[in-house]
Amino acid sequence: MSEAMDYDGAWKEAIELYWEPFLRLCFPEIGQRIDWRTPVEFLDKELQEIVRDSDLGKPRVDKLIKVRRLDGAEEWVLLHVEVQAQPEEDLPRRVYQYHHRIGDRFGRRVVTLVVLADEREGWRPDFFEEELWGCRVRFEYPVCKLLDLGRDRERLENSANPAAVVVAAHLAAQATGGDMERRKKSKWQITRRLYERGYRRQDILELFRLIDWLLVLPEGLAIAFREELIKFESEKTMPYITSIERLGRQEGRHEEAASLIVRLARKRWAGFGPDDEAVVRQLPLGSLEALSEALLDFATIADLRHWLGRAHPP
Repeated sequence: MSEAMDYDGAWKEAIELYWEPFLRLCFPEIGQRIDWRTPVEFLDKELQEIVRDSDLGKPRVDKLIKVRRLDGAEEWVLLHVEVQAQPEEDLPRRVYQYHHRIGDRFGRRVVTLVVLADEREGWRPDFFEEELWGCRVRFEYPVCKLLDLGRDRERLENSANPAAVVVAAHLAAQATGGDMERRKKSKWQITRRLYERGYRRQDILELFRLIDWLLVLPEGLAIAFREELIKFESEKTMPYITSIERLGRQEGRHEEAASLIVRLARKRWAGFGPDDEAVVRQLPLGSLEALSEALLDFATIADLRHWLGRAHPP
């Protein structure tokens, strides 16, 4: 279960960072119908309100995004995206219920997309149906099975789409759960391709953070991996990752961690202001690392401020 939660958190960030590439990889037909000239809007706050008002148990919806149709003059469509890392019998019903709750709340048409990120080849739920006394409901939704993307390994590895990197890391994490030496090798191969694909420095940093999140290594292998990475970057004269990542020196880690939290908080909450930022930047490194994990669980900026108040009382 903990590994599934790690998948969930990493995918939430990946979808927000690389939303357009994600759609073009996993749901290409839908990606072609969106007006990418118009900025999309992530409705995290509104989604959390729907979840809290529901009686569906623990929130499982990943992202709710407002996009503009390419063929519609002024029509907006809400895309509800769920990443499901474990087979679950009740998934179709839950997806159906959320779909209608979102539509009722906003009065807009909703498109629900489901990423099946599990390891069971035959588990492919793509509809919900119920019938009683001649009254029938059938709800179908597009799915993307990550195992299918992984079948063409060469295409996935050679893709310049940053979302393909996240898919590759996800599949490698599942395939190497019982073999950490193999996981280290896979992690190195995926990381090295970041440079070979010609990504920008910032994309290399963001993608490596997601790779590192998904492909966790035990301490000994993590140290060996870092040494290999330092050597590689020195030969490439590209000290991108090793200069600021958490496996690097203490110097620079505090600023990087604080800046990352500030950037994510600004994206999630419009009310995150200079006073909030000042409190975050005063936190010690250990607190920043704890906050980076806790941040994923906060529904509102009030949750963040409550946490900050306890960690750094006035």
